[in-house]
Amino acid sequence: MKRFVLLVSLVFMIPTLTIRAAILNDSIPSGKNFEKAAFRLWYPDQTKTIKGVIVLVPGSNGDGRGLVNDLLWQELATKHNFALLGCYFTDQPHDEMEVENYANAKEGSGQALITALTKFAQKTGLPELADAPLVLWGHSAGGEFNYEFVNWKPERVIAFVVNKGGFYFTALSSRQARDVPGLIFTGEKDLQSRKDILKGIFSINRRVGALWTFAEEPGAGHEIGQTQKLAGIFFNEVIPLRIHKKIDLKDNSTELQPISVNSGFAGNCKTLNYSIISNEQKDPSISWLPTLKFSESWLSFIKGSPF
Repeated sequence: MKRFVLLVSLVFMIPTLTIRAAILNDSIPSGKNFEKAAFRLWYPDQTKTIKGVIVLVPGSNGDGRGLVNDLLWQELATKHNFALLGCYFTDQPHDEMEVENYANAKEGSGQALITALTKFAQKTGLPELADAPLVLWGHSAGGEFNYEFVNWKPERVIAFVVNKGGFYFTALSSRQARDVPGLIFTGEKDLQSRKDILKGIFSINRRVGALWTFAEEPGAGHEIGQTQKLAGIFFNEVIPLRIHKKIDLKDNSTELQPISVNSGFAGNCKTLNYSIISNEQKDPSISWLPTLKFSESWLSFIKGSPF
């Protein structure tokens, strides 16, 4: 597969700041569970050291490389000294094309993403990209990929979003994967099968202490809707809880900090409130909420109120 690499400087005008950014494109030859794997890296020119990467994965067989142009993600990346990685995965032809096999990250697509970051590290002269911790955002099949990537490489993930997807390859996650903060969305008017599957995955893992949040979007179907906005708040609150710079001044790498299951707040979708974590966290219907700010936004979201 022909590889195309582009490095340019762009200027983006947004309300709070001007971002001069570098953009690179690259791709990986087809693999066991994917036909195409193409990626676009975006990072601010002013960033001297990349602390992490926000990975953006669209719905079924979609081209997500343009998602790096989204101002919400650019602002978040700039604030935390992160890069953005837009992904474009497609399936190889198979008998059940409604099931995106590339979402099963451990079968090859996950390694394609890691390989792409290693190549970008070489091209940019930013070696930390090769091992940078990841924030995973995705919609539909993109969320499926995120969930399976966390189950494959939990030590690499800061936090993740599962957004209204329908097919998953893992039910009960490992202890390490359950310790990665996650945000799981459904849409009130989406297919009942998608809602049931996601609620089941959430409940079985929350029962054993997963640091996960469940949020159903009122009046919404399978569209992204307001989920991106809440996901941005979630990531903004969780990143500082997980990132810690090493003391060695010669080492610019980062390490991920664990979060106690007894920290944060407990969100109740039935009673529409939240409270300090207590014994109720053992109830599989109760969401884990990382901070007070996020708890307030989550409550507004599930009520269908502005946030």
